[in-house]
Amino acid sequence: MEKVVIEKLVPDTSVIIEAIITQKINKKELEIKELILHEAVFAELEHQANQGKATGYVGIDELKEIREMAQNNMFSLRIIGQRPTGAEIRYAKIGEIDALIRQLAWDEDATLMTADKVQARIGEARGVKTCFIPLESKARTIALEKYFDETTMSVHLREGVAAKAKKGKPGAWDFVNISKKKLTAETIKEISREIIEEARIRTDGFLEIERQGSTIIQLGLYRIVVTRPPFSDGWEITAVKPVKQLNLMDYKLGDKLTARIAGQAEGILIAGAPGHGKTTFAQALSIYFAEQGKIVKTVEAPRDLILPEEITQLAISRGSPEEIHDVLLLSRPDYTVFDEMRNTKDFLLYSDLRLAGVGMVGVIHGTNPIDAIQRFIGKLDLGVIPHVIDTVVFIKNGEIGQVLSVKMAVKVPSGMTEADLARPVITIDDFETGKALAEIYSYGEETVVVPVSEVKERQTGAKKLAANAIERAFQRYTDYIKVELPSDEKAIVHVPEERIAGIIGREGKNIRQLEEQLGIGLDIRALGEEEQQKPEGNEITYDLEESSKYFEFFLDKKMQGKDADLYIGDDYLATFNVGKKSTIRIKKQNPLGKSISNARKYGERIRILV
Repeated sequence: MEKVVIEKLVPDTSVIIEAIITQKINKKELEIKELILHEAVFAELEHQANQGKATGYVGIDELKEIREMAQNNMFSLRIIGQRPTGAEIRYAKIGEIDALIRQLAWDEDATLMTADKVQARIGEARGVKTCFIPLESKARTIALEKYFDETTMSVHLREGVAAKAKKGKPGAWDFVNISKKKLTAETIKEISREIIEEARIRTDGFLEIERQGSTIIQLGLYRIVVTRPPFSDGWEITAVKPVKQLNLMDYKLGDKLTARIAGQAEGILIAGAPGHGKTTFAQALSIYFAEQGKIVKTVEAPRDLILPEEITQLAISRGSPEEIHDVLLLSRPDYTVFDEMRNTKDFLLYSDLRLAGVGMVGVIHGTNPIDAIQRFIGKLDLGVIPHVIDTVVFIKNGEIGQVLSVKMAVKVPSGMTEADLARPVITIDDFETGKALAEIYSYGEETVVVPVSEVKERQTGAKKLAANAIERAFQRYTDYIKVELPSDEKAIVHVPEERIAGIIGREGKNIRQLEEQLGIGLDIRALGEEEQQKPEGNEITYDLEESSKYFEFFLDKKMQGKDADLYIGDDYLATFNVGKKSTIRIKKQNPLGKSISNARKYGERIRILV
């Protein structure tokens, strides 16, 4: 290429950030007699660096190289113009800084060099001598790529340590050193600068997210995260690349699951631990839907799915949830793949689109499939969850580990027998076997997730709730009660022998009423002295407040989820499971409330033991 000679050159910030001047001088493609820099260039790059943007640091490094070239007498250097005001810097995006630089080129009768099309056209329209340098879009090999081979999943570069990489496949990889020398901060800065420059000029490169201290870049197949001080304690680059692209048939789906995905499933969650292949499966599913003639779009942050051209990939990091919502509803896709759902806004956007009739596939972190469903609790009303999620696919070690189906039913929760305890219950079943795995329902003010156990003799959380209900029904007769649940249809209740006659009643009237009330057969037996409940456990402190309807015991936050026994003196009253708010609430009008009221009236000691 013939060398270009310029007498006076005024570059704008786009040329400085892309390091065009130093590159062309080093390649003998450009010769400058005098280089003039406007103070606005320094101010804008300083502003970007103070915001933690990588482009600011890249531009400042280029200015340092230009200064060194001038000191080596490669050209003369002048820095003139007034530092722009805060308002001018804030409005740099709408052309205030560019206008100052154009005016300098006009005043000095110099050549304006820019890589910005708009700046070049405005300069030409104003009669300024303009040199437009179009950015090359051709991909080139960058230094980062030398750390990858066909088995490398990710590369981790950090100042002060040797380069490391994960090699293998999802769920079966080794973390190994791939260099002998420790990396310096300057080396990592240079690699990051090259990555950013390449992302700005390539059509398959995006600066997805740029924050103070971190930058996330998608460059071809690579998803790259750069962190720097003060956000991190040193410069670091983490780059991830897919090892293998799979199609849906590679996962060896059964006929039942294939039919579910092809027909019914429209609220799919793909769950799994980091690095186990969730995104790879989501990619295969997206391609499968597209091949079935469906309109497919993705929502990603960053865009790292490798997909064919007919699938539109949207970056939520470059828009708002409201914008994504409007675009998807107006463009009417059959399926939307939401990669990496992280925060409440993501869950709400997924739910809103699903309820609007869009088929949704969400990718979510979770150590087991039920954890993925639990992450929706509290963000949505309980009854809405089955309308948003119908299938959960759990990925482990790059393969489908388990598939769950999610349904809603009105029933008595498993382990309970009292008909009055029927309520809306979300049932979670193994998709292949139909076996019930867990139930989600409201109990009091809390939402509980109760595993469904195969072993009936083992008292599950649901059986504990049923036993507590039986104990409360018998507290009108005695404070000493022991309940056993040998089956779902029968309960054995041990009470002091002198109370048995009153419990049974004349001609068995009382016991029949209790059985109808509780919906379970009752076997009343004598409670021996050695079986009567005595205060056991550690006594804890509490604050007791009385309202017009309730007694409320406020416990330490550490008590959340634990069982606590309530006593008056040495007399046992009841056992409670402490909820998320670390409180026990008792109605004043029920037998327990009346017992507490009498204890306060006569100065008896109220105790809580754990």
